[in-house]
Amino acid sequence: MKIANHIRALVSRLTRLDASDTWGDDLNPAQISALEYLSCANRFSRAPSHVAEYLGTTRGTMSQTLKALMRKGYVSEARSEADKRSIRYDLTETGFAVAGRTAALTEAIAALPADRQTDLAETLSTVLKSRLAARGGRAFGMCRSCAYHRTTGDGAFCALLSLPLAAEEGDQICHEQVAA
Repeated sequence: MKIANHIRALVSRLTRLDASDTWGDDLNPAQISALEYLSCANRFSRAPSHVAEYLGTTRGTMSQTLKALMRKGYVSEARSEADKRSIRYDLTETGFAVAGRTAALTEAIAALPADRQTDLAETLSTVLKSRLAARGGRAFGMCRSCAYHRTTGDGAFCALLSLPLAAEEGDQICHEQVAA
């Protein structure tokens, strides 16, 4: 267990350093994390409950985080035409600019040789999947790798929701993702 505790401590410290590096402007680490998630999520995965589940926080906390981001001009709120209770948050131009910044941790990982980056990504993905399974959480995943993703002559289509997909949505996170 000694090495496992050491790895956990390293991951925890890297997470804190990364959070402190990204803390800035008028945003705290939770708000930055929400912006980063929203920048990678498809339009079906931007409800407060989806962001909360992905980031491992409560719906109430995430609702307050998203409302603060809206007041600050980083996100806009959109209500579903089909269900007025359903809310989706979209990044504004300012939100995209903040979410698109390159973090120092990203640069440090990018400096590793490609094979070490691949090994690190695979190892951390395995650990994450294990923790999510133990908590009963969803893995989330890329739309394009979902069992419901279809490619048609007109583009892409979600067979689960029976809706066409925008070209960029294939490479975005979907909360409905089911491994193919």
